[in-house]
Amino acid sequence: MSQTVPSFDLLPGAADSPVLLHVPHSSRAIPEDVRDGIVLDDAGLERELDHITDAHTARIAEEAAALAGLRPWRFVNRLSRLVVDPERFPDEREEMLAVGMGAVYTRTTHKGELRPADTDPEPLLARYFRPYAAAMSEAVADRLAATGRAVIIDVHSYPAQPLPYELHGSGPRPPVCLGTDAFHTPPELTEAARKAFAGCGETGLDSPFAGTYVPLEFYGTDARVGALMVEIRRDTYMTEPGGPAGPGLHRLATALAALVDAV
Repeated sequence: MSQTVPSFDLLPGAADSPVLLHVPHSSRAIPEDVRDGIVLDDAGLERELDHITDAHTARIAEEAAALAGLRPWRFVNRLSRLVVDPERFPDEREEMLAVGMGAVYTRTTHKGELRPADTDPEPLLARYFRPYAAAMSEAVADRLAATGRAVIIDVHSYPAQPLPYELHGSGPRPPVCLGTDAFHTPPELTEAARKAFAGCGETGLDSPFAGTYVPLEFYGTDARVGALMVEIRRDTYMTEPGGPAGPGLHRLATALAALVDAV
């Protein structure tokens, strides 16, 4: 766990591609000084990373980018979401604060202690969260300037069985869950995703996870920014929890490439 790991990478696509594949939760890397603030022992931390990490999603996005007719851009978090979760609201708007999982987590997937409850999130927000948000905003602005629109496709995964921290874990858990936003997800984007993933099993909407990620600069105000969250059930492409990828990964990458080409 080295401090030399970069916080994020923007990997260029075609100059005229509006698509930005966003991969926020694929890494297990934690800088040593951040590790010092986590109370789990090493074995406990590895187990938590198995559960909380969207394993192999960066590889799915990488393969999809290579397969797409027009190469999309990729924005990839190189640090674990246990450092900061770049997709959470950094304030009281975040519903996951109720289970100790705001932008800086204090609880684990099984509701145990990850950090002391009185941990000050500000140093981690300043060091990691805000630079990430600014860079993501800039990446979206660049796509708008270059193409007149931007389409953020969030690449996530989730476990086949609910984890205790989930606020909405009692609903359907289809092979592919599409998270939508009333403002930023036009019906044609949802339909394109349903068609692209048709060969991967059933697709569902907003269960067990709902919504999309749009930088706050554009959220709810700029309709040129489209967004869709793709949540892939982990048993369709890997051994849970935290195990190797299987043959399903290529099928999902091919489907994601088809979605990129469709939008």
